[in-house]
Order: sequence, then C-alpha cells, then structure tokens
Amino acid sequence: MITQFVFYVFAAVLLFAATMVITARNPVHAAMYLVLAFFNSAVLWIMAGAEFLGIVLVLVYVGAVMVLFLFVVMMLDINLARIREGFVRHIYIGLPIAAVMVLQMLLVVGSDAFQVDRLPAGDMPIPPDVANTPLLGSVLYTVYVYPFELAAVILLVAIIAAITLTLRRREGTKHQDPAKQVRVRKGDRLRVVDLRSGAQNREPDNRP
Repeated sequence: MITQFVFYVFAAVLLFAATMVITARNPVHAAMYLVLAFFNSAVLWIMAGAEFLGIVLVLVYVGAVMVLFLFVVMMLDINLARIREGFVRHIYIGLPIAAVMVLQMLLVVGSDAFQVDRLPAGDMPIPPDVANTPLLGSVLYTVYVYPFELAAVILLVAIIAAITLTLRRREGTKHQDPAKQVRVRKGDRLRVVDLRSGAQNREPDNRP
C-alpha cells in the first residue's frame, strides 16, 4: 500500500514536470523542470528494480547533459519575444508532428514485443545472485554496440555545435587574445609616478 502511494506521488510529479517542460515560456525554467522530471523518473526506475538505470539517469542526464543544456541556453542569448511571436504561426506544423509521435509511441507500446505473460504480484521469481548491471553491460557492448557508438558520436557533434554557436561574433562583446596577454611587459601595464609628500607637492596659494 505504501509502495503504491509513493509510486503515484512520484508519477504525478513526473507528469506535472513533463507538462511544464513543454509549456514553460522561459527556457531556463523548462530545463529545471526537466531536471525534476529526471529525478522522479529515476525514483520510478529504482522502485521497478532497475537501480542501474535510475543511478545513470541522475549521474549522466542530471549531472552532465542538463548542465550542458543550461550552459547552452544561458550563453546563446535567446530572444524570447521573437520565439513567442512564431508560436501560433508554426502550431499547424507542430500539432501533426506531435500526433505522429504519439501514434508511434502507441504502436511501440502496443506491439507484440511488450505482450508478456504477467504473473500475480509477489509471484515473480527474482534470483538473488543476478544483478541488472552486468546483464545490461553485456547486451549494450555486444548486441547494441554500434547504436551505442553512434549515440556517442551524435552527442559529440551536439557539443561541438553548441560551442560553435556560443563563439559566434556578436556586437558589443569583448574578446581576449591569449598571445597578446603572454607577450605583455611590465612597462605596458605599470606606470611609476613620483608622488612627493609635504610642502614640496603643494601648489602656491596666490589668493589675497
């Protein structure tokens, strides 16, 4: 009973966070809601017995990918007003694409690959000496090694593209030349001024 209650609580928060990701107007807020969605998904994975997936979701996506997202969002200097202006204009293209994606997910979930014989609760045999981490590693690096490497290449291309976008020339920005900073001399940056104290440094008083 307690497990079911905890599951529904985290599932409800996950649905709320996922909805706010696509409805939030501020991209930084959307990224933070995505972090919340990842945390709740990790809890659900751990409750389902897939502790490796839950830990990876927190360490990789929340700890690395989301930090990259936030850096990109903050450094791109996105014009929010311009993005909001084109929302209604592109909604006719976005709605059919969203409908196709939902249809694809329904076809995947409803396929024969997901139709397994379900046992009553508590009757599922779980060997005590079997962990999902070695099994996932063996399958990932044997059967799915090429898709795994392809995903790594795609992430590398995405990182390079993000860095390239942040290094574009913009008006009003200042850039430093490391070569000039290394070649600088003391005389170029430091000026010694002789400040004499006392009466010698005072100007004569010519007032009547």
